[in-house]
Parts: sequence; C-alpha cells; structure tokens
Amino acid sequence: MTETHEHDYRRRVEEILGTFLPGTSIEVLCDSRKQQPPAYALFDFDGTLSLVREGWVAVMVPMMVEILQATGTDESSSDLAANCREFVDELTGKQTIYQMMRLADEVEKRGEQPADPLEYKQQYQERLMVRIEGRRDRLRRGDAEPESMLVPGSLELLEGLVERGVSLYLASGTDAAYVREEAELLGIDRFFGPRIYGAVDDFRSFSKQMVIEQLLEENQVDASRLLGFGDGYVEIDNVKSSGGLAVGVASNELERDGSVDVWKRDRLVGVGADVIVPDFGESAVLLSWLWRD
Repeated sequence: MTETHEHDYRRRVEEILGTFLPGTSIEVLCDSRKQQPPAYALFDFDGTLSLVREGWVAVMVPMMVEILQATGTDESSSDLAANCREFVDELTGKQTIYQMMRLADEVEKRGEQPADPLEYKQQYQERLMVRIEGRRDRLRRGDAEPESMLVPGSLELLEGLVERGVSLYLASGTDAAYVREEAELLGIDRFFGPRIYGAVDDFRSFSKQMVIEQLLEENQVDASRLLGFGDGYVEIDNVKSSGGLAVGVASNELERDGSVDVWKRDRLVGVGADVIVPDFGESAVLLSWLWRD
C-alpha cells in the first residue's frame, strides 16, 4: 500500500441534531465560542467558497474506471464505478494525490503495474480542465459574475470577517497554482493576500494541518482564536484538533439553493463540526453569533 501522511476519515462523533439559530438554517451542534472572538480564519476552497470545480467526481470516477478496465479485470463497469466512488468519497477533502495513490493500489491489486500517482493526477487534471475551462473563460472575459460560481454569501462573509479584523487564510487540496488562479478569477484573492496555500507535487511538504501550525506559530496566537470553514472533513478535523471553532459548510454545489447536502453534513458532524451551514446566505447572523453581538 502507498504510504500517506494525512489521516483518513475517522468518525469521532455520532449523529446528533443541533439547535437552529432562530429563523435561520444555521445549526449549532456545540457552542464552542470562547471568551475572546476569533482573530484568524482558515478556509477550504472548493465547495466551501469556489464552485468552479463543481462536478469533479463525474470526471475522476470514469477516468479511474477506464484505467481499471485496462487491467483486464472481468468486473463490470458499474461495479468498478461503485468501488471507485466509494474510495473517492472516502478520501474527499484530502489532496487529490491521495485518490490517485488509491487508484494505483487498485491497479496493483488487479495484477498490473500502476503508473506513478502523479501521472494519474495529471490525466485527471487535463480531463477536469476540459470540463471547467469554459467556466474559467467566462470569468476571464467578464461574461459570468464571480458570485455565480461562489457559494452563496461568500463575499459578504469574507468582507464581514475582514471588517472585524480577522486575518484570512486559504488552504486547499487542489494544486496551489490552480487555487491562486481561480481565487483571482473569482475576485476573492484580495481577502487572503499571500496567505493562499495548496497542494504541491511533493505531497508530504503540504497539509492543512501544517498551515494551521504555521499560522499559530508565526502569529504567536492561542488556537482558541482560530475559526475554520470547510465542506470537507480534513480542515474541520484539523481545526477542532488544534482547539479552534469549526463551521462545516454542507453546500449543495449544483443547486446553490440553500439546501443542505446530507452526505456532507453527516461527514462534518462526524469529525466534530461545531456549526453546520448550507452556505453563507445568513453570514450576518452567523457573525453576530460568533462575536456574541
């Protein structure tokens, strides 16, 4: 099996129902607010703020099925797709390379020599670009408003945090170059400045946990002043393990209608999210609650 350095999903909290802030869809599972308000906020990117890559699973899984079929396996395409979807979902939130490492393991299980996971990752990125380049082009030309490819309320939340003096950090499992480019296309890079981090080919030299540790050490700040936002388990787990307050974003990326993605919510609850929101449409209320206004 391929060696990894980030933990797989481990459920630590059983299913619980929280209390909704009056008249909102903001679900408070655990009131972990501290005496002092947040001073630093860590954001995931895809699915938490950006929707540019919505539909990526529909690119990754068919590619994996093709690669596994090339091993000569007698498994049906539907069985292979179900198997791939299971481990893709299991690893969602980690760097893309981890899904490609698992693909390499699956090829090896079927008696063939796998390619380097970085080669699989490059194949996937090339296919994904075919799907999303039109979206990126529309943003570049100004034919699409950035808000149409952001989780609803993202701009209002980011502006509200900056107005309250919070320093914002962005950390994504997507490659750093793409994260920076797409953050610029969406007009949100201005909120983060140089504090934008993403995956690199040497996957061991980057993780969201490393960003958190660097943030806390460089600023000499207690982890209780840390606030985290994410739709994946990794950043929520990292923020909670560090001692911060974590807001799980159970975003419905396709519909953008304020509904909760039930699968995402379950995963986020399982790693200890303090709050669940479907998006940031009620960011003013969320900020008032966080700051005890």
